[in-house]
Amino acid sequence: MIHEILPVGLLQCNCSILGDETSREAIVVDPGDDIPAIQAVLDRHGLTVKQIVITHAHIDHIAGAQELKRLTGAPILYNQNDIPLVKMMDEQASWLRIATPEVLPPDIAITDGQTVTVEGISGVVLHTPGHTQGSSCLYLPEHSVLIAGDTLFAGSVGRTDLPGGDTRQLIRSIHDRLLVLPDDVYVVPGHGPNTTIGEERVMNPFLQN
Repeated sequence: MIHEILPVGLLQCNCSILGDETSREAIVVDPGDDIPAIQAVLDRHGLTVKQIVITHAHIDHIAGAQELKRLTGAPILYNQNDIPLVKMMDEQASWLRIATPEVLPPDIAITDGQTVTVEGISGVVLHTPGHTQGSSCLYLPEHSVLIAGDTLFAGSVGRTDLPGGDTRQLIRSIHDRLLVLPDDVYVVPGHGPNTTIGEERVMNPFLQN
């Protein structure tokens, strides 16, 4: 599997480009900004985007989704519990002092346990509310990869002081949905360096009893 990670936008959101070497079909996760850079990677690998997955509807993760959809025709997938965040995109833009992007309801509303598939790549949606109510991770068991959004970071967890955040719910989501995965699962957080489930289980100070 082709997997390129591009930090995009003012907050350097980790956008994942997942492509199959044979079919050349791709999933793009969290195209928050810098769509020309994302398109350049797609072009370099000869990939065709079939699914655009958003882990949660904070502006730094979703702002570029409509532009990428216009370029590729691929549907946008995210959990509909984050639609209240979409409705306050003006306020989100004011936090960063940027123009309000065009953000619409999902073309496909993803739910826990749903499979996201292109030819040669299959991921399972894990609903992990707490950072936002719709926060979801994409787990690719055949490749031992977890795209974690802002639920889990290397040595930290997602913030819960923004609308829709709930600290207890977040920690419960991580323990119940993520720490049950194998230790060697490679975790791509929404920001910052990559990690593994095993490392976070042992070393993350927010997850210790």
